[in-house]
Amino acid sequence: MKKKQLPLRISPELYDKLAAWAESDFRSINGQVEYLLTLCVRQYEKTGRPIPRTFRSTGDEGEAGKEKADENR
Repeated sequence: MKKKQLPLRISPELYDKLAAWAESDFRSINGQVEYLLTLCVRQYEKTGRPIPRTFRSTGDEGEAGKEKADENR
């Protein structure tokens, strides 16, 4: 099966975190992103719901985004 390509733009900070996580799981960064997306899709298919709001991005990266998400609750 040929896999589809998906250009993805992420912040350098997020990239570094994903790279460290991928390395600790013995995966490539691409493999780690695919693994995480697969988990999210399985969760959605199982429950009919997306991941909990507390784990969703607000569109902002880093601590500023986390603080903004906390304020909006």
